[in-house]
Parts: sequence; C-alpha cells; structure tokens
Amino acid sequence: MIGKGSILQSYRVISALLEPAAAGLLLWRRRRGKEDPTRFAERRGYPGVRRPDKTLVWLHGASVGETVTLLPLVEKLKRRGLAVLVTSGTVTSAKLLAARLPAGVIHQYLPLDVPRYMRRFLDYWRPELGLICESEIWPNLMIEARKRAIPLVLVNARMSERSFRRWYKLPQTSRYLLSCFESCLAQSQGDGERLAQLGAPRVSIAGNLKFDVPAPPADADTLAILDGLTTGRPVWIAASTHPGEEEQVIAAHLGLKAHLPKLLTIIAPRHPQRGAEIDALAQANGVATVQRSQGGMPERDVELYIADTVNELGLFYRLSQVAFIGGSLTPVGGHNPIEPAKLGCALLHGPHVHNAVDVFAAFDRGGGAREVADTQALAGAVHRWLSDPAAARQAARAAAQTSHQLGGALNRTMQTIEPLLMRVAIGQRETAS
Repeated sequence: MIGKGSILQSYRVISALLEPAAAGLLLWRRRRGKEDPTRFAERRGYPGVRRPDKTLVWLHGASVGETVTLLPLVEKLKRRGLAVLVTSGTVTSAKLLAARLPAGVIHQYLPLDVPRYMRRFLDYWRPELGLICESEIWPNLMIEARKRAIPLVLVNARMSERSFRRWYKLPQTSRYLLSCFESCLAQSQGDGERLAQLGAPRVSIAGNLKFDVPAPPADADTLAILDGLTTGRPVWIAASTHPGEEEQVIAAHLGLKAHLPKLLTIIAPRHPQRGAEIDALAQANGVATVQRSQGGMPERDVELYIADTVNELGLFYRLSQVAFIGGSLTPVGGHNPIEPAKLGCALLHGPHVHNAVDVFAAFDRGGGAREVADTQALAGAVHRWLSDPAAARQAARAAAQTSHQLGGALNRTMQTIEPLLMRVAIGQRETAS
C-alpha cells in the first residue's frame, strides 16, 4: 500500500493535477518534431490498433537502444504463438521498429506517466505479462500494473552508481516501485547488487541482451554503391553523437587531413533531425559535407558525410575501419559499442560511459577499444589505426571476440521468464474452459 503522506502518493496527485500541462507538453513536442502527429493519441493512452484476441506479452523500451535490445526476445515470443506488443517513447525508435519488427508484432507509443493515461492504456491492452527494459521505472505505470495484477519483469536491468545514489535517498519509494516486479534480471554483478540493495526482489544476473542482438542490417545494393564510392579512402565514423561532440569530431578531422588527405569522416548523430545543424557547423569550419537525408553521396570531394537517417547504421559501420561511440565525450553516458564491434570496427570512446561501464571495460580489456579524453586524443587514436590497417584489423577482431564471448543473456532471460509464460498459458486455458 502507498501511504497517504508518501512521495509516491504526492507524485500521483501532482501528475493527475498536471494532466492539462501534460497535454500542452505533447503539443509543444509535436511542434518540435518529437511526436508523431498521426499517432498523437497513443501518448494519452488511446490505442492505435486493435488488440489481438489472444495472450498478449508486452515489452517496453525507452528509445532506440532499448527497443533494439528487445528484438531477440520479441522473436522468441512471437515463435511461441503469442501476441506481442512493443512500446517506446520516441519517434526515432518507432521508425526503426517499423523496419525491424517481425510481421504481426504491434508497436505503440507508451503514454506519458499520467494516471488516467496509464489506466486507459492498461485497461485496453490487458497484457498478461510485461517485460520492462533496463531502467524504465515510471511510478504511475508500476502502480496501475500492480493494481491489475499484471506480472512485470525488469529485463536487461541496469542501475548505474549515479542512479543508485539518487534512488538510495528515497528508500521507501525505491523499495515499493521495485517490488512491483516479479524479478529483476541484471546486466552485471554490480547492477544486481545495487538493485538488490534498493529492494528489488529475486535479482539474478542474466548478462547484457545487447550482445545477443544480431548486427544491424544493411541494404546490399546501397552498401555496394557506397563501398564503391569510398574504395581506397580511410573511413571512420562518429556514431550516436550529441551536441558538443560534433565540434570535436570536426576538429579531429581537420587535424587528420594533413596526414590522411583522402580521409572520409562520417557523423551519425543520435538524433537525425540535427543533420542540418551539423552541416552548418562543418561548413563554417570549411569542411566539404553532404547530408544523407538530402540524397547526398560520399563523392571524392566530400570530406564529411552526415548520416542523418534512421536504421542505416549497419551501412556505415560496414564502411568504416574505426568507430567512435558518441555520448561519451560529453556526460551522456555512452551508447552501444556492440553493434560496431560485430561489424568489424575498432572502437574508441570518451571517459563518460556510466550507462554501460562494464561493457566498455570489457572491450578495453580485450584490446578492441581505447578511451580518448579529448579532441587531440581522438585524432591521435584515429590516425594510429587508419595509418596502420593491420593494427586496426587486430583491434576489430578483438572487439568481435569480446562481443561473442559475452553472449548468452537471451537464453538465461528466457529460462527465467519461462515459469511466468507457463502460468499465463495455464490461466488462459482455465479462463477458456
């Protein structure tokens, strides 16, 4: 039970009172291109499609990284004949899932965490099981699911030191919210220990599902065209970059040109809508650039190729010898290094990798990745590998080997949720009879 004077009760009351403001926030986000105007109602809990008339398992991930992580689980559940609903909260993730979800799997946007929105969502979809990815712990969602006795599992769970310190200041709140999960499957021993200390029940270490996600796809014809255009050029990519990082990547490119005159640098921003902004920044620095979203191609006179599209990172990793992982030179926490590791890239990252400390440490130890602290270090590391292809290939092999060795989380996750799937199946048979 939630006490009347508790923080959670206050959150419930305030979030309900602020429902008109939430609607205004959605309108503001829609004007900025951060909401899909054709599916706007989903963010207020209204369904966009009809619910299948059979057992439904619901999986939720915040954005691109989390939803891609869930894809192997989606495949497994779909093969069992279950209806599968995947939710996320960003336009970018919705576009990616439209291309990569198996036929018949439903995608919806998760509503904002307003009590009435969440009630509307759960009352319509009535999932028999919910799998929540990483750290998407929304109070109203947890409370409403608990009221409906929907079993929830926190999969690929992570709890960074930074987040742990925040949650630790609210012991009753963290314990209640984590108790809404039947079990928590942590990515690492450290994540598991922190979750258990905060009150999570039945914590086990499953490993990181990202290691079991297939490498991102690439259209073969497009890859052949781009490969032909870039043959004979040293190519590196700065992937999933954020503001403050593109300036450093461009500066590194300018410093490298004297040593590698044919150099092609690819920037794939975390948010593709920032392509024009990066283009203007590059041109202000005298760098010849084109945008992928505008139909541009990396012709010989192009120095910087802005990969501002969705679901094409598989193309650009396959073209590159070296990949810098964004969100790590600025304090974002670092993005997924596993995809480029599977596609033959030597890896570079900055010091800010608190979102996946263990993953980056494993690549560093294995020799597949190096940490760079600033623009000068980034340029130096790129130069060393691009001017010594044998060393770059050796690092890329080490990264691929690390990625392979750390797989297996998918099978461990499925083994853990199997009793819940059996319980759901038995409950459905009893209801039908």
